[in-house]
Amino acid sequence: MEALQAEAKIYNPIRPFPLILRDDEFNMIAQAQDADIFNLSKEDQGFAKEVIGKSGVNIHMCWHCKTCSGGCPFSDAMDFFPNQIIRLVQLGMKDEALESSTIWICVGCHTCSVQCPQAIDIPAIMDVLRQMAMAEGVKVAQPHILNFHKEVVNSIRRHGRTHKLEIMMRYKLSKKDWFADMDVGLKMLQKRKLDLMPSKIKRISEIRQLYKKEREKDAN
Repeated sequence: MEALQAEAKIYNPIRPFPLILRDDEFNMIAQAQDADIFNLSKEDQGFAKEVIGKSGVNIHMCWHCKTCSGGCPFSDAMDFFPNQIIRLVQLGMKDEALESSTIWICVGCHTCSVQCPQAIDIPAIMDVLRQMAMAEGVKVAQPHILNFHKEVVNSIRRHGRTHKLEIMMRYKLSKKDWFADMDVGLKMLQKRKLDLMPSKIKRISEIRQLYKKEREKDAN
């Protein structure tokens, strides 16, 4: 019994099957391949159930065929492919999933969902993981992306709709990166893709009331 308790279960998301190793063997392998090896001895058994409940998506339908990962236009920038995030959730690897860059890099384009043979709504899963990461105070792997999301939401609160130029200027101010893609901005202005002044809806008070209700709900 003691020998069994001394063992640590590890998982490599590239391979489909977990291995059973002693602590000393686990430490040796983890030092050599720490980017690929995870200790499952601290798995969160309720994590997958929570994600399924909040997203309404049955992650256990995933075959791990990697169609989503192959079709994702942003997979090169991710630390885990979309199917690997699903696998982390299945295995109860809560910290690894919530601390990953992938959940923030996903733009919700639904390329993965359209190509998925099981029609799994992966963007919905990513959205739930982002919400859980923020609710639990997890360190955000891509803080600039979160800041961009906040600027979009704040623009809707102020004007009732998005003002793209203001969003980008505020985002650039927070990132302190003014000139990286200025040429793109100038081209968008020339093609009238960016309005200089924001346009507001007539009943902006109703939109702000919705925001107020959400703040009160979060406070309770």
